Amino acid sequence: MKRHVLAAIGTLAVAGPALAQAPAPAATPGQTAFRTLYKEFVETDTSVSTGSCTALAGKIAGHLKAAGFADAQITLFTDPQFPLDGGLVAVLPGSDPKAKPMLLLGHLDVVNAKREDWTRDPYAFIEENGYFYGRGTSDMKVIDAIWVDTLMRFRTEGYKPKRSIKLALTCGEESGARLNGAEWLSKNKADLIAAEFAINEGGGGDTDGKGKLVTQSMQVGEKSNRSYELTATNPGGHSSIPIDDNAIYELSDALEKVRALKFPIRFNATTKAFFAKAGAARGDDLGKAMIRLSADPSDKAAEATVIADRTFNSMLRTTCVATMLTGGHAVNALPQRATATINCRIAPGEDGDTTKAALEKAIADPKIAVTMVGRLRPVAVTPPLTPQIMGPAEKLVARYFPGVPLIPTMSTGATDATYLAPVGIPTYGVPGPWGDPDGNGAHGLNERHAVKSAYVARDFLYDLVKAYADGR
Repeated sequence: MKRHVLAAIGTLAVAGPALAQAPAPAATPGQTAFRTLYKEFVETDTSVSTGSCTALAGKIAGHLKAAGFADAQITLFTDPQFPLDGGLVAVLPGSDPKAKPMLLLGHLDVVNAKREDWTRDPYAFIEENGYFYGRGTSDMKVIDAIWVDTLMRFRTEGYKPKRSIKLALTCGEESGARLNGAEWLSKNKADLIAAEFAINEGGGGDTDGKGKLVTQSMQVGEKSNRSYELTATNPGGHSSIPIDDNAIYELSDALEKVRALKFPIRFNATTKAFFAKAGAARGDDLGKAMIRLSADPSDKAAEATVIADRTFNSMLRTTCVATMLTGGHAVNALPQRATATINCRIAPGEDGDTTKAALEKAIADPKIAVTMVGRLRPVAVTPPLTPQIMGPAEKLVARYFPGVPLIPTMSTGATDATYLAPVGIPTYGVPGPWGDPDGNGAHGLNERHAVKSAYVARDFLYDLVKAYADGR
């Protein structure tokens, strides 16, 4: 799920249109059909605890066939060990055999939602006060529905793209508890999804929370996610005769050193462009510091100003933070073991091993074991910031959202793009749909998406896919 850029940019001096909460005109027949599709996606539970991505993939296949896709152009896939975690790949053939395909990527699964915690049924698609409510309305079934709607429109309109357009809708992005479909495809069906590039979630627009769209972003790269366990062990003993050699104290000392650890600034083409462009848009002292730092990463005065914003700090460097802690086995015994989990978000150019080495060096205590734990995604690879990708998006943003800048950004979170890079598919998070500063309840309670955003993004992304497919 994308990180909202507005929180990082602050108040931009942009006279963007008041889009997010303005009353929408009556829906067109095409919008009504799209709404029906979007509703079906949201009302099909695809959470890992109670849902089935396989069921939704089957429904999508039926819609594509009804629009004219042949059976041979649709592949439903499942791993026999995980029958609920299936997905779909569809192909709209291109007219030029020399033009490499493009890929539309999306995840069908959603974060678990409990009815007793929500104001509304999380798996009911409800329209209220200019928003669609329901689990997945923002993350990311709005884009899933747009991808499917776009291919159906292309087919029924008789559109012949220059390059083939592939669609991969998978399961497991949110939890990966059983199976990650993008990873499964890259390992088992790489030829099926082979493409020159892919477009995905991760970009998008941000409002000021009052109805004004202030920025659009293209996600170009993301950080990698690794977790480490710090473990201190000790023979222990009776608490009535304590000694300084205590596993909890040793772990506490190590955590103090982790808190003090500051990784070096590591710019790439995306973040350098972000800080320069976003800084220029601000026009305040922080903006000036952003510009200076992008030009000279050794400018300590500029760095001190910029890193006061925690989002900016995270974009600049690898970060590691303690997230879980356990220790001891009895109230009247010296601890035999104490452990802490450290979650690191690793900047491109570094990896799990270099980060582990940095932690060990900072802790400088051979009695503290540092072990990599948890789910291991591939190390993220930043795709190239090319005119082929940015050019069409910039033109369409200028047309659809006059006065709103398109800014390349690096996500501090993670998407399924990490699984496509190893098979040679650079992946970008597209602009278009927008959200509010509070994140619209994605991953939380009462998730929502602005009605007008869904309808405008439907047309914007239709045009963007066509521009990429025709090489414009």
